[in-house]
Amino acid sequence: MRPEVEKFKTAILTISDRGARGERQDLSGPALKKRLGEDDRFAVIVEKIVSDEPSEIEDALVVWSDQKVVDLILTTGGTGFSPRDLAPEATAAVIERAAPGFAEAMRAESLKITPHAMISRAISGIRKLTLIINFPGSPKAACECLEIIMPALPHALQKLAGDPSDCGS
Repeated sequence: MRPEVEKFKTAILTISDRGARGERQDLSGPALKKRLGEDDRFAVIVEKIVSDEPSEIEDALVVWSDQKVVDLILTTGGTGFSPRDLAPEATAAVIERAAPGFAEAMRAESLKITPHAMISRAISGIRKLTLIINFPGSPKAACECLEIIMPALPHALQKLAGDPSDCGS
């Protein structure tokens, strides 16, 4: 069980062909990091930008999960309908247990803001003791989605770490 004062170690994986090639500056990763930095329960300890290649996405997710580098991985980008949007498939290939509630909640609440939420193919799941959640690539949408799930994250991460109590956060 984790001590109450320890922060949840978090990673942000940005999935973008142009970002990985240095052709465009990613704004969603830094936006998520900024928001998490406002909450004293989370510490972003690793960030990376990869192309929309499933093997690159899978490699980062596996290393960060299997080596127990982080408790939480937030991916941003690659969740839409574009032919290169393969974040959900790469995530599905490495998770061991589905945790669909996070993606379902993000889509349901986002639909109140925009009908474009219907084209989100984001998924969420667990590998080892790490929770992995796909976010949209838009900084605005990514932060809105983080706000939607933020109330449940600490409890979920405590449970995943083995906290037997009924009350999380």
